[in-house]
Amino acid sequence: MKIAVAMSGGVDSSVTALLLKNMGHEVVGITAKILLCADMDGCEPRYDVCCSPESMNAAREIARSFSFPHVLVDVEEDFSREIIDPFCREYLAGRTPSPCIHCNARIKFRKLVEFAASLGCEKLATGHYARLGLTESGRHYVSMGIDKDKDQSYFLFALGQDILRGVIFPLGDRRKEEIRAIASDLGLAVADRPESQEICFVQDNDYPRYIERRTGCTPPPGDIVSTNGRILGRHRGIHHYTIGQRRGLGIAAERPLYVVEIDAARNVVIAGFREELFRSGLLARDITLMKAAELDGIDAFVKTRSTQRPFAATLSERDGGIEVRFAEPQAGVTPGQAAVFYDESGNVLGGGWIESAL
Repeated sequence: MKIAVAMSGGVDSSVTALLLKNMGHEVVGITAKILLCADMDGCEPRYDVCCSPESMNAAREIARSFSFPHVLVDVEEDFSREIIDPFCREYLAGRTPSPCIHCNARIKFRKLVEFAASLGCEKLATGHYARLGLTESGRHYVSMGIDKDKDQSYFLFALGQDILRGVIFPLGDRRKEEIRAIASDLGLAVADRPESQEICFVQDNDYPRYIERRTGCTPPPGDIVSTNGRILGRHRGIHHYTIGQRRGLGIAAERPLYVVEIDAARNVVIAGFREELFRSGLLARDITLMKAAELDGIDAFVKTRSTQRPFAATLSERDGGIEVRFAEPQAGVTPGQAAVFYDESGNVLGGGWIESAL
């Protein structure tokens, strides 16, 4: 089979390509080209993000060393419009976006699946730690990877059926330590390279500075208030804050204070004690159905953060979205982030974007 492999230059995608090649498949490496330093001064070489120029070069070198073709796909304009601009708008609106999920659905998978097909490839393979399934009715879905510590199903919930039909995840049944061992045995320079932890287009993880430079907008300072409305201090602009944040509030209190809400309309950051972070549910919109054909009236397990252990909840349709009622109160429900719904076997039923906490 002729298979395109989405290569980031990291250990997972590199081993994916070599595993498939060693199985006898005709492999073509493809990498999304995103010029990350176009509006930055003094960029340093970076291997810690998936699409840096250095990582692209690493992917090209691996393909050359193991004798299979490698092609760059220019998605810079699409990435700028579909990912970076909405990222900035969300922060300026007091929400916390998840650009990696949007990038998977709108850019990486969609563009690369289309490009792979133009090369005559039957499938696009990626190095995600997730698995694929198919219902009796023909619905494709993603399941948690075997390695629960590395599971990436949360980041894939927004992939549509048209995309899922054309992808494979060869690492879903393997563990990270096994992949690093394979990379070491093959003599890959990426075998021990640290994993990406930052958003790829923010050079130094300083979101506020990046947003200000990108948009030319500096949000004004305003009040930090308690949950009962008492003024506690001043904030530096709402784009500096996100739900659950503890550091950087600059307020002396008898117990640690956390950001529990951001009211962009009033330019107010609301702070409270940890117990005030807990919510009984959420409302999600822009729903993607995956294994489930509908979500109304079902019990499920939910994640509102990628590293979170799924917790029990009941789902019901409401005002064109999904209302999620938690079996037990949960902390850190953040508008702009994703809520992903699983069954008891770890299969993704669907998911959506958190509109508000309840």
